[in-house]
Amino acid sequence: MQSLSTPEQVEAAAERFRADYALVRDQIGLAVVGQARIVDGVLTALFCAGHVLLEGVPGIGKTLLVRTLGKALSLDFSRVQFTPDLMPADITGTSIVVESPGEGGTRERRMVFQKGPIFAQIVLADEINRATPKTQSALLEAMQERSVTAGGTTHTLPEPFLVLATQNPIEQEGTYPLPEAQLDRFFFKLLVVTPSRADLSEILERTTTGVSATIAGVLGQEQLLAHQRLVRIVAMAPHVRDYAVRMVLSTHPASTAPRGERLATPMVEKYVRLGASPRAAQTLALAAKCRALIDGRVAASIEDVRWAALPALRHRLIMNFESHAEGIAPDAVVENLIATLPVESA
Repeated sequence: MQSLSTPEQVEAAAERFRADYALVRDQIGLAVVGQARIVDGVLTALFCAGHVLLEGVPGIGKTLLVRTLGKALSLDFSRVQFTPDLMPADITGTSIVVESPGEGGTRERRMVFQKGPIFAQIVLADEINRATPKTQSALLEAMQERSVTAGGTTHTLPEPFLVLATQNPIEQEGTYPLPEAQLDRFFFKLLVVTPSRADLSEILERTTTGVSATIAGVLGQEQLLAHQRLVRIVAMAPHVRDYAVRMVLSTHPASTAPRGERLATPMVEKYVRLGASPRAAQTLALAAKCRALIDGRVAASIEDVRWAALPALRHRLIMNFESHAEGIAPDAVVENLIATLPVESA
């Protein structure tokens, strides 16, 4: 990306960002009906270089959304169907023996690393909670370090690199819940809901009449990487940054809060065992900056932070036994924080 040393250059880059964002969103809309909140969440994570966990019952378009996104971005796409017998090497790749002609008519053997499906720019991890913890852990290094280590050698993953994982919240037989360490590596967790009456009618119109949408690639690798860098230089005023920090600290009950930082609400104290990690604060800041650009601004606001709070925090709260007994979901706690956290620091 060219140097953005003047306000005019920043404004021009922001305008290109908004135009490209709209192009990708429009292409997704050709195949995906409704789900505007989910599409915005996935694209926000994409432009912030973050991974997404999509949770919803089967048949509501999670896989279709990811496939359509891959086509609209003109990037390498791969899909991994997670099953109990899937092994880590099936994802990351493995070293194989390759023979080649040597001197004197001999055959030389050498080990060559065969890349797995993780070496794509967009990876769909379908039904991720159906794989064993050993296989799930194979994603940890890839998602955080954006590299894979095999046979003592580290292999760098392509840029950009985005993991979009799906899971079914209803059918739990034969599944392995994602550990907290892996959940924390997802930028957003988005809950995909059942289509409305009007959306379902539109889905039937599009899918039962023999007409299929043609998705065009409207955004390439270099453009996307430039936009990801632009997001990071968007301004965030000290009071907005402090609001995001207080939002994260407010998720910690007194037993785990930093000394002198008791910001938890009564609801957090009652239902939360452990609050969000520092990655949550990074997520709030980046998502807020991205939303500012989408809205035509070059500075993040408190409303931008509030928009990002639910998808950024819901999977990072560890709830206690009392919350499970009373049916209190993390979303209720986060919504309470959004409603009660004061704009100004005390």
